[in-house]
Amino acid sequence: MALSGSPPPGSPGGPPLASAGNPPPGSFARSGRGARLLGGRSGPVISTVSTFVVLGALVAIFLLAPGAHAVEHEFFSPQHMWQAFIGNPQQGYYSVGAAIWLNIRMFIIAEILILLLALLIALVRQSVHPALFPIRILATGYVDLFRGVPLILVIFAIGLGVPALSLPGVSSQSNAVYGVTALVLSYSAYVSEVYRAGLNSVHQSQVAAAWSLGLPHRHALRYVILPQAVRNIVPPLLNDFISLQKDTALVGVLGTIEANKAAEIYSEQVFNFSSFTVAAILFLILTIPLARFTDRLIERDRRRRLAGATP
Repeated sequence: MALSGSPPPGSPGGPPLASAGNPPPGSFARSGRGARLLGGRSGPVISTVSTFVVLGALVAIFLLAPGAHAVEHEFFSPQHMWQAFIGNPQQGYYSVGAAIWLNIRMFIIAEILILLLALLIALVRQSVHPALFPIRILATGYVDLFRGVPLILVIFAIGLGVPALSLPGVSSQSNAVYGVTALVLSYSAYVSEVYRAGLNSVHQSQVAAAWSLGLPHRHALRYVILPQAVRNIVPPLLNDFISLQKDTALVGVLGTIEANKAAEIYSEQVFNFSSFTVAAILFLILTIPLARFTDRLIERDRRRRLAGATP
């Protein structure tokens, strides 16, 4: 309702109505006055210049620091970075570039298992069937446990505890298997809550419409609820998997030669930290494209929602 004495929206002298060319008040769409505030056509030039100014200032601060030369030698030595990347097992250190492939494999396997296990946990917790009450209690306890315990402790518990059990076929696996198991157990607790949020975001009218068409409950869940829920949770899921890609480095505490562990071994052999810089660059190469893809999905979803809210 318009305030007393102020003209209604769309009337002469009143605020304009939201439209495709005139975004709703409070939005950050770059049009109209917002475009003028951002510099209009000169915006890209201003952004480019300001970026170079900030980067130049940061580089100048680093180069003018008293210990700049020592830091450059210890962390950014081209020779040590190349040696760490290619490795030399005869001298006692491994290739960081080759070890990153283990991180990638652990990430892919863990991601698939997490998606499946987390969905199962979310569906169990959403179920209202009386016979599933004990399982719902167990699922709730599982989520509370693994969301509350730090991941590094889960890795130690699985990687050191399971081999000590001496179970046939279970206690003889590689450290990478135990590390992936710990990642799956921990991240499934978080991702199951993301699934639950997506399931709860589907309006009940959609479910009622499916039932009115005579669809059984399992078909309504499969063809109506899950597709809409997954579409709503893709951005937060991708953010979780960006963190998962980085956390594969924690598996190195069990002795697995992944990228971070290979960098650590090189550093201990030659007393130079440039290998960690190589590992950091490789992780950035993996995570930045996924982060930008997530940003695009979030922006597309925002535009879709604004378009749906526009009268």
